[in-house]
Amino acid sequence: MSTDTTTTRSSVPRPAPAGRGPGGRRRRTSVHPTARGIWPFVVPAAAVTALLVLLPIGYTVWLSVTDRQSDGTNAGFLGFDNYAAMFADPAFYNSLKVTLFLFVVCLFVETLLGLALGYVMSLDVPGRRIFQGMMLIPAITASVAVGLLWLLIMDPSLGAANELLAVIGIDPVVWLGDPEIAPWSIALVDIWQWTPFMALIIAAGIRSLPEEPFEAASIDGASGWRTAWNIGLPLLRPVLTVAMLLRTVDLVRFFDTIYIMTQGGPVDATNTLNVYGYNEAFVDQEPSYAATLQIALLVLVVLIAGVFTLVRRRAAK
Repeated sequence: MSTDTTTTRSSVPRPAPAGRGPGGRRRRTSVHPTARGIWPFVVPAAAVTALLVLLPIGYTVWLSVTDRQSDGTNAGFLGFDNYAAMFADPAFYNSLKVTLFLFVVCLFVETLLGLALGYVMSLDVPGRRIFQGMMLIPAITASVAVGLLWLLIMDPSLGAANELLAVIGIDPVVWLGDPEIAPWSIALVDIWQWTPFMALIIAAGIRSLPEEPFEAASIDGASGWRTAWNIGLPLLRPVLTVAMLLRTVDLVRFFDTIYIMTQGGPVDATNTLNVYGYNEAFVDQEPSYAATLQIALLVLVVLIAGVFTLVRRRAAK
């Protein structure tokens, strides 16, 4: 009886030790299927990135350190001569000032108006979706069409803007011909076009906020403004940062609307870095110096985007 029991127990296969297969042989550690299957997606993406991003940047850097002529010939290597000429160029500092002016004014006003309009768009009222669709019409309209539209509106003789001013007894304004007014006119067009975009992002962020903190504040008797300032804005900070980052990249490389409306004038009052670089490349036939200006613009975009990304990461903690 004991012999049969011993035989039965010995015939039961014992589980192999961890990391070993049947017979005590050590298993080969295979690559995880997810890690093994990711390379067919990474390699094409890296190749496309190198082709569409890194290659143009590298070519622009090469242009900036050489003396490329408009006929396609290259007079030789210049080193950092173009960069030295750029930092000694008053037009470069003027274009940088105009770029930063439009960036600060447009981003500040669009964020404030976007907050107010986003709150309205977040309310559950009849016709909200229709209102949202109509508000997005300026943002989805091509910038060239927007520029042509506002060029007609701001016409000093026949434009609707001066007609409205005349109704309320204000003298006509030379919207795009006065160096003091032209930058503000360009800012007005951008604010009109892109505030609904900011409002849509902010409205989606408001609707996604948790309700418990607001209910607790209401029970404690906090006013609406105090609740919005102390609870709503801190919770909405990550969404605001993302929306401002998206607008930052567009504002720093502002080009199409400006070129349609003023081409950088009058007297370089709206001549941003992007417009200045375009004029240097295709009007003054200085491709190497234009490439240097675009490298400066790239550095500016990276710096500002880096600041906003750092703020967003801190806000997410």
